Amino acid sequence: MKTAFIYDEIFLEHETPQGHPESKQRLISIIRTLKESSLWGRLIHVRPEKAGIDDILLVHSKEYIERLKGFDEGYIDPDTYISKKSLEVALYAAGAAKKAVDLCRGGEILRIFCAVRPPGHHAERDRAMGFCIFNNVAIAARYAQKRGFRKVFIIDFDVHHGNGTQHIFEEDETVFYFSTHQYPHYPGTGDESERGIGKGMGYTMNFPLRGGTGDKEYLHIYNELLPPIVKGFSPDLILVSAGYDICSEDPLSSIRVSDEGIRGIVRSILSFELPVIFCLEGGYDLRALSRSVLITLATAVS
Repeated sequence: MKTAFIYDEIFLEHETPQGHPESKQRLISIIRTLKESSLWGRLIHVRPEKAGIDDILLVHSKEYIERLKGFDEGYIDPDTYISKKSLEVALYAAGAAKKAVDLCRGGEILRIFCAVRPPGHHAERDRAMGFCIFNNVAIAARYAQKRGFRKVFIIDFDVHHGNGTQHIFEEDETVFYFSTHQYPHYPGTGDESERGIGKGMGYTMNFPLRGGTGDKEYLHIYNELLPPIVKGFSPDLILVSAGYDICSEDPLSSIRVSDEGIRGIVRSILSFELPVIFCLEGGYDLRALSRSVLITLATAVS
């Protein structure tokens, strides 16, 4: 399968303080691991384009964007650091997801991995949160609908619940949000009772999992429970918030998914014969993160 890899060194220019989990070393490690593998030459390498403010306004408020423009440098929330170039880098992260949608719309490349930072799924309509500035996957979903993908299915396997993504689409019956995550855990949302609001009722589905959960439970959800949900919704595009902090080595979680578990999750997502875009979210053990991205891409090209 033709598989594209979207990346640019611009993503290294979002600076975070020493010791911050979401550092540029995450992408440096991923790129080093991929280049050392035979897989690097089999990928179609694509550079992102910078998203415009109109693209960001598809999901974020004008007031929030103006606040970001006027913010100098420092913590904009207890976890999210803004450096001198962070806003520009975040525009490229959203632009990478947008570029992936354009590639899928062209029909020749239907599997794409966006190796971006800052991540996105905690970003709410009007606030930064949890290392996230713009909600890359949410922007991609709305842009995809502008480009003709009528129904979008979002799968979020990050260990932390994607509160921002859920809240942005919880009243929308055209975007399905499906999440597996550790619970109770940051950010405190994602109970199974959260199923949408109004017209969106039934189009949010959360699988909160206790610390210590591993491959058996994850593969049951992804191999047995996910397929009929996707088929019942009949989407035109799948977007994935790919958070590899579910790996057993990760310092920010108590979930215990192995390499084989990652491979099984990815195989399930790719089994629907639909365009699939993976956007990097969490993952804070450098070896586990890099290995998991390699596994994801190797599964995609096979």
